[in-house]
Amino acid sequence: MIQAVRDALRLPDLRRRLFYTLLILVIFRAASHVPVPGIDREALRSLTGGAAQLVNILDLLSGGAVAEYSVLANGVYPYINASIIIQLLIPVIPALKRLAEEEGEAGRRKLNQWTYYLTIPLGMLQAWGQAQLFNAAAARPVLPNFGFDQPAHVLPTISVLIAMTAGTMFAIWLGELISEQGIGNGLSLIIFGGIVARTPANVARIYTSDGFLGLLFFLIITALVVFVIVYVQEGERRIPVQYGKRVRGRRMYGGGSTYIPLRVNMAGMIPLIFAQSILTFPAVIAQFFANSSNPNVARAAADIMNFFSGHTVEWYTTLFYAVLYFAAVVGFTYFYTFVLVEQQNLPENLQKYGGFIPGIRPGKQTADYINGIYKRITLFGALFLGGVAVLPFIVQLLMNTRVLLITSAGLLIVVGVVVDTMRQLEAQLLMRHYEGFIR
Repeated sequence: MIQAVRDALRLPDLRRRLFYTLLILVIFRAASHVPVPGIDREALRSLTGGAAQLVNILDLLSGGAVAEYSVLANGVYPYINASIIIQLLIPVIPALKRLAEEEGEAGRRKLNQWTYYLTIPLGMLQAWGQAQLFNAAAARPVLPNFGFDQPAHVLPTISVLIAMTAGTMFAIWLGELISEQGIGNGLSLIIFGGIVARTPANVARIYTSDGFLGLLFFLIITALVVFVIVYVQEGERRIPVQYGKRVRGRRMYGGGSTYIPLRVNMAGMIPLIFAQSILTFPAVIAQFFANSSNPNVARAAADIMNFFSGHTVEWYTTLFYAVLYFAAVVGFTYFYTFVLVEQQNLPENLQKYGGFIPGIRPGKQTADYINGIYKRITLFGALFLGGVAVLPFIVQLLMNTRVLLITSAGLLIVVGVVVDTMRQLEAQLLMRHYEGFIR
């Protein structure tokens, strides 16, 4: 692998792509420290308990910008939400389905354009929600001049919304630059950079609290989890496919055999995002009642906020939340996987191009056969995702701490990004007859 790195750096165009990617990541990290106009940093640091846990959850997809409440605090989350919404609407709206299936590259560009348009209002909504959430949760308002309740607050509020939405579009633009002129998927690398940037602080925190043996224990856990993630992420079930021969005039076309690779974890980390969003929604609502003048309401809001943020003290409430989180991840894995399966429409495409699975009749029997296989392999993928999701809670029950070198969801992103980037480097090296990373 070291020799492969040397070969990659020896090639001028590949070296330029690698350094260009690194430069963009440095620019993103620098922009992550540009504060939102009018922020009170001391009030931001006063967030504790469930509110701090919510900040950590939002901080993941922002690349570490929420903790600083910078202009990039929204991260690329609005774009991810817009992409998910468009993907879910494609099988429902005939016009979108026609763009995706019949109009080729022009249709995909149009869908991407609509995704960007949808990102802007979603970015403003997320900026508004974050500001209201932090103002309600902190000891004093994080953005004291935010809101449309007073005429003097109108311009500061508009400037915050515009700055944070512009920060989202700037992060997306940086990601697109990496995808076009660098190495790897740009948006994934943006998130990857924020996750990895927090690792030294986590290492120092673990070493301070648990010593060298505790740090060694967490290093072993991280290595084992990475091994399992790579093993499962690369796992697939191959279904053999036979193509019949067709005679046109005096020539014979087609024939031969291949296979359909069905991935064990087809949904990626999307179920984790869905599950976290659903489970943190009650905590977000409870934040607005945390400062109620009624002590019973304030106490109930604090309990709801702590529980649905995963910030619980008693072991049995931690265990109950972990079980609830595990069930939500498993359920969303099945849901999202079969949404993707429905969009692929494998049986119809096989029949259209003259392919068939040996021993299975085309049409409904082929569809039932593929769906049956997906149900079985998705069960293992869903249990795997659920186990990775609740790993911090298991560590908390065993070690009385949930601090990991990298969070479980972050590990999925890191491993996926590294494997994808290595494959792209592999392709570049193979074009130049070099021996690459993956053997």
